[in-house]
Amino acid sequence: MKGLLKILTCGSVDDGKSTLLGHLLYDAKLIFADQRDALLLESKAGSRGGQIDYSLLLDGLAAEREQGITIDVAYRYFTTKRRSFIAADCPGHEEYTRNMAVGAGFAQLAVILIDATKGVLVQTKRHTRICALMGIRHFVYAVNKMDLAGYSEEAFRAIEADVRELVAEYVPASLQLIPVSATEGDNVARASGHMPWYGGPTLQEYLEEVEVEDEPSARGFCMPVQRVCRPSSEFRGFQGSVASGELRVGDELTVLPSGSRSRVARIVRGFDDVKEARAGQAVSVCLEDEVDVSRGCVLVRGCSPQLGRAFSADLLWMDDAELLPGKNFIFRLGTAAVAGTVLSIEYKVDANTGEKLPAKRIAKNEIARCDISLAEPVVFEPFEDNPALGSMILVDRVTNMTSGCAVVRRGTSRGQNLTWQETSVNRSLREGHMGQRAATLWFTGLSGSGKSTLANAVEQALYASGRFTMMLDGDNVRMGLNKNLGFGDEDRIENIRRKTGGS
Repeated sequence: MKGLLKILTCGSVDDGKSTLLGHLLYDAKLIFADQRDALLLESKAGSRGGQIDYSLLLDGLAAEREQGITIDVAYRYFTTKRRSFIAADCPGHEEYTRNMAVGAGFAQLAVILIDATKGVLVQTKRHTRICALMGIRHFVYAVNKMDLAGYSEEAFRAIEADVRELVAEYVPASLQLIPVSATEGDNVARASGHMPWYGGPTLQEYLEEVEVEDEPSARGFCMPVQRVCRPSSEFRGFQGSVASGELRVGDELTVLPSGSRSRVARIVRGFDDVKEARAGQAVSVCLEDEVDVSRGCVLVRGCSPQLGRAFSADLLWMDDAELLPGKNFIFRLGTAAVAGTVLSIEYKVDANTGEKLPAKRIAKNEIARCDISLAEPVVFEPFEDNPALGSMILVDRVTNMTSGCAVVRRGTSRGQNLTWQETSVNRSLREGHMGQRAATLWFTGLSGSGKSTLANAVEQALYASGRFTMMLDGDNVRMGLNKNLGFGDEDRIENIRRKTGGS
């Protein structure tokens, strides 16, 4: 039996994603008897006139069944005689593109559906670009609803030409187009008698045989540290999932970013000591020396990831509010979480044509190339070289919502030629001279809420007690340092960046 294959189904709205995957499970007899009985019963009250509605096997939310669309990602695990699968059924509606991106982040192969009566749509192209952005290199295009297109070979060949033109820029590792009818079962789990002009495999046959395993890599060992486990004074293990390479007891490791070195004393997998760890395994690594390791550090051997705070990245924006240069986020890259800023937008990608367009802001569901600067250096690599150290999410610092996801393309030299200049009169000397500790208080709130009045009262109280103070009022700063800024969205963000010393 071949190894586990992680797939997702995606495409435009009502292209039949849930129906296709449901019919695959039904025809391959991969559902239990009670599931089959429930499906037959629920289909009687469905929208297909009493015929079996295979999408009900995947669409479990009440809102999904009411509207006849997929909203959330539905995961299914199943096994055939030849292979095991984890399938993610993803929504096609543009409003739920972020959910589709989540499914793409886990999959090895994408099954992208196309309505044979409509052809390649904008959302089909967007989903293809998102899959490529997330590192998927194996594509299956299922041209669905061939029954409604009269099982026309001409219709299929026209769509095939459009698809090959679409994926040409990505150079996929594998590409297969299959004409199917998800409702009738043609070429899903059994060969169709309605399309004698097609001599290729069914969808199930192709998924059972396709090779998706990467070629053995010469890359060394790399493991981002997710957690430090210290249940007692006798055990201190650094836990995480091995991103690449192999590790054995006795091997010498380097801890990044500190550069400290030590040898592996133990490797624990689950509750058992093992002699080695390989890519994809979750392990605890114990070192011989008491070196400083914490969450966000990376253990490496035989490879040299980059250390920096500035890079160029491709970003999928997911927030309802537009992305403007200068906005601050928490960037979660690997297991590290660092404050940072989207400095600039190089261009955005037209979802329909793939053209690179100049842009000053990015709207929801758009893809763009951006320059990013972090508050402190992190360990990273280009996504193509190491997805674990080259992928990240952007978290809004106020709402704590995920605003976007991005992949690192290359590091940039911004700020690498700068060195912090130590001064003779430092903070400690100033604190000793004034007889007080230095602190910054930031009053924030809506306009007219009393920030300036309260800050002024606090300063008066501190001055009366003999403390040295300096108050920077927002309006006063606007009349000086920021007098060239207006009150548009871009200028408001720049105003905050200047006042807070943003990256």
